[in-house]
Amino acid sequence: MGTPKNTPSTARAARIEELRRAEAARARRVRLLTVGAAVVVAAGLVAGGVALAHSGPDARSTASDTKDGAAAKNAAANSAGDSGHFTTGKDGVRVWSGTLSRNHVSTPVDYPMHPPVGGNHNPVWLDCNGDVYTAPVKDENAVHALEHGAVWVTYTGKAAKADVAALAAKVKRTPYTLMSPYADQAAPLMLTAWGHQLAVKSASDPAVDTFLATYVQGAQTPEPGASCTGGTMK
Repeated sequence: MGTPKNTPSTARAARIEELRRAEAARARRVRLLTVGAAVVVAAGLVAGGVALAHSGPDARSTASDTKDGAAAKNAAANSAGDSGHFTTGKDGVRVWSGTLSRNHVSTPVDYPMHPPVGGNHNPVWLDCNGDVYTAPVKDENAVHALEHGAVWVTYTGKAAKADVAALAAKVKRTPYTLMSPYADQAAPLMLTAWGHQLAVKSASDPAVDTFLATYVQGAQTPEPGASCTGGTMK
């Protein structure tokens, strides 16, 4: 018998399985760390309350000033912090040429493109371990998922139901992907990674698999290996 050929499809399957195992291990570590952090935070709150009770007016005033400063910073951060423009390659992928900011903000962000391909975003990422959302999600959480190396599949009401179902099935078996409806986009079906975006004609378009193979945890990822679980699911 001959040695099995290492085809692109088998290599991709092996890579996906490796990502799935790594994500499962990471999720277990996150759960353990969360329990430990909760204990530390609880102890810190008790100690902080005692310290504040014994502090004078100056200390309380400083704390208030710090809080006000943080609020002002968040209020100014509703901008995506992005500058530049898209350039389109021969493969149809639009690449953002310019700056994509990566600050964590708690306010809504006004992105210059839809869906956004990067920019300031919420501190909590959207779960992207093959998650399929049937309702629109918040841009700010989805952008954080892109920062972790996820590919975001989006569709409008004009997309064929068969294409939506086929893409959903593909996403569910692919770690570091997510899918959701998105009304305000230029094409019925789109795939987005950090700094990259592609409109496809159908779920069977070969460009779908090429985009996933290239950009799921691809070279464009600002935070490769970061978790796609333990964030938010809405």
